[in-house]
Parts: sequence; structure tokens; C-alpha cells
Amino acid sequence: MAERVKRKKRERAGRSLSLILWFAFSLFALLVVVVFVLVQNALVVRQYRENTLNMLEDAGERMTQEINASQSSVQLERRLIDIANDYGLTVALFYEDGQPVFDFTGQTDYSAFAAVLREKLDSGSPASFYVSEQEGNLVLARATSVNGRPAFLYLSASMQGHLDLETGLRWLSVITALVAVVLAFVVSGFVASFITRPVTEVTTRAQELARGNYEIRFRKDYFCAEIRELSDALDHARSEIAKADTMQKELIANVSHDFKTPLTMIKAYASMIREISGENKQKRDAHAKVIIDECDRLTMLVSDLLDLSKLRAGVDVDEKHTVFDLSDEVRSVTERFLYLRETGGYVIETDVEDGLCTEGNKERIAQVFYNLIGNAVNYTGEDKRVRVRLYKKGDKARFEVIDTGKGIPAEELDTIWDRYYRSGASHKRPVSGTGLGLSIVKNILLRYDCPFGVISEPGKGSCFWAEFPQPGESERDGERRSMRRGKEEA
Repeated sequence: MAERVKRKKRERAGRSLSLILWFAFSLFALLVVVVFVLVQNALVVRQYRENTLNMLEDAGERMTQEINASQSSVQLERRLIDIANDYGLTVALFYEDGQPVFDFTGQTDYSAFAAVLREKLDSGSPASFYVSEQEGNLVLARATSVNGRPAFLYLSASMQGHLDLETGLRWLSVITALVAVVLAFVVSGFVASFITRPVTEVTTRAQELARGNYEIRFRKDYFCAEIRELSDALDHARSEIAKADTMQKELIANVSHDFKTPLTMIKAYASMIREISGENKQKRDAHAKVIIDECDRLTMLVSDLLDLSKLRAGVDVDEKHTVFDLSDEVRSVTERFLYLRETGGYVIETDVEDGLCTEGNKERIAQVFYNLIGNAVNYTGEDKRVRVRLYKKGDKARFEVIDTGKGIPAEELDTIWDRYYRSGASHKRPVSGTGLGLSIVKNILLRYDCPFGVISEPGKGSCFWAEFPQPGESERDGERRSMRRGKEEA
């Protein structure tokens, strides 16, 4: 219950990817609209002012030319009015004392404005036009002369059009922003949902996998390459986890069985010693021998399990590698099976080439030989014949164990190296085993990067083989092995 509460708190503490994307897209759209509106308004105001100034300059230039060229007051007045009407301007022409030359506006006193213009002229202003804004109007003034008397040309353009345009743009911008934000919310919601849907699907399936549903499939043709790669990786992980789970269940079942049988026998024979054969030395010794044999079997099972766990984890207590005579080691291991000649009538032939060496852990390599020969003895045919060979093949020493058993079906060749594999063929077992021998062989040879395999045909026996590098090649093989391990760890 406490764990469930903690998990819910962690879920609440996080944020949905869809919500994050939706918020990010919406905020981005809103920022774009706001920036666009601000820039648009600023540009419109600036452009309108520049256009108005250019219009005033053009009108002032034309009027100045008319003033300088005209000799009739009536004609000059008419021309100035026409030009002012063309541009939609207000015009005034007055002397430097403020008295109007022509009364265009009904204002008869320009003395205050004339005084300001005289001050500008006296201050040495380089511009001939003086610009200012008065009561919402854009005003330009230019010094000139009428009939040889100093005067000023006054031009005024109303900014009301600009104000009306700015107000309209402001409302239009607000409406546009609202529409854009709503559309951004809707579109970003769909886009975020579209982007996060594969992630949600993969997450849901991963949760199913975590609950133990190994039938779930992740592989799907997603639009995003990264999601496809993730789904492929998770599908591969699901397959490997399913295999590991199956192997774990089989291991538990098999180990439980292998432990249960000897323990039952130990208990039964111990009870027999206590209740039946306690006073009978011959029976007591026989029963005690069964107990000892079953204890040895349990010890062997535990030892093989530990060895297999160490090998699969890449851990070895004795990492000391030495160069040793491979030929002598094969002969030594083979001699341990010679007792089967007298006890079971087995024939073990040896064909060992002298002088073949390798570098590695001598005890581990000897364990490979022992397990392969023991496996061949257990599965050989009715003639009870096993052949052991060691010879040089290229730059490696090749070890072979050949039996005359019923062989291995082609569909089982890839599974014989698994833990607790049992062939369907019936056989006797003169050499005690735990079912872990070939798996241990596989892990030892993989660790030393030695090629290995089996050649078998139903009805014609099997040949298990392994190749070991010669001392001159072992150093180069070690470097290649280290590089391969480094890549795998990376």
C-alpha cells in the first residue's frame, strides 16, 4: 500500500509529455502573434509618418517654387490652394512678424509661431524645414520670401487618419491574436497528441511487460524513426526476458527435482540404517555408500551451479593463465575414464598429436575435456565406443570427441548447450552428471573466445569439437577478445 502511494505521488509529481508539448506550442504561437502585432504596429506608425513627411516635403518644394516664380498674388494664392488640396494639407503663408500674406485658414495672427521660427533660424539650424507635432497634426515650416519680404510657409497634415488606422489595427490585432491563440491551442493539442501517442502506446506496453505479459509486441511502423528503434529494442528485450523467465522456471524446476531426489534417498537410507541395518555391517555399509554417493551428487550439482553462475557473470576465482601442453592434458583427462573399460566394457580410443600447446586456465580447459568426454560416454551407441582426437588444424589445435549414438536432430542442435537439456534418445549414464555440463563448456569456450560446435546426424552419432589457439596466436586473440568485450560493454 505504501509503495502504491509513493508511486502515485511520483506520477503526480511528473508532467505529461502531451501537456508539456501542448503548452510549449501554444506559448510559442502566442509569442509569435504578440511579436507580429507589436512589430506591425510599430512599422505602420513609422511608415505612415515617413510617408506624411515625404508628402509635406514634396508639397513644400512645389509651393516654394510657385512662390519664387509667381508674380501675381491672386495666381499664387490659387496655386497654393490647389497644391494644398492635392495633398490634403492645411497651408498658411505669413511674414516673419506673423502677419498673413494670404488668409487661408481664417487665422489672422501667426506672431507666436513666427517668433518660434525666427528663434530657430537665429540659432543657426541647418535645416530649412522645421518639423513639429501640434494637436494631432504634423507641421512643417520653411523660410521663404514674398515680394522681397521674409516670410514663412506653413504646412500642416492631420494625423487623424493615422490615429483611426492605429485604432483599427489595434482591434484587428486583438481579434487576430485571439483567433490565433485559439487555433494554436487546438492545433497544438492535436500535434502534441499525435507526437505523444506512440510514446504512450510504448509506455502502456512496457507496463504490461513489467506485469509479466511476455506476449505483448512493441514492433510497429511508427512515423518517428527514434520510436521505431525504441520499439525494436524493447521487443528484443521482451524476447530475451521471456527466454530468461522460461529458463529460470526450468532451472528452478530442474534444480528442485535434482535436489529432491538425492535428499529423499538420503533420508530413506538414513532411516533404514537406524531401523533395519544398524546391526548388520554389510547392509549398513551399503546403505551408507548410497548416502555418500547421493551427497557427492548434491555436491557436484552445487559445484556445477556455482561454476556456471561464475562463468555467466564473467567471474573466475583463478584468473591465472599459463602456457601448458594441451596433448598431455587431453591424455590425462582421458585416463580418468579408463575405469569404464573394466566396469562397463567401454572402448575409448585416443588419437592425440604430440606437442600441441595453448595458453589459458588449465583447470577450466580440463573441465571442457572432461564434460565433453563424459557427455559422449553417456550418449554413445550399443558398441560403447568413444573416440577422442587432438590434432593441429591451421594455426589452432582442434579437439574432437566422437560417439556412435543415435545422433541429435537438426532442430535440437542449437538447444543442446542450454542448461538442463536432455536429448529425447534413451541412454545409460555410467558417468554421473547434473545436466549442466554442456552449458559450462559453452560458457568456458565463449569466455576464451574459442570456436566450438557439434556435427551430428540422426543414426550416425555426434562429433563435439573445440579449437584452441596456439601460444603464438593467443596474444593476438586476447587483444581481439579485449577489443570485442570493450565494444560490448560500450
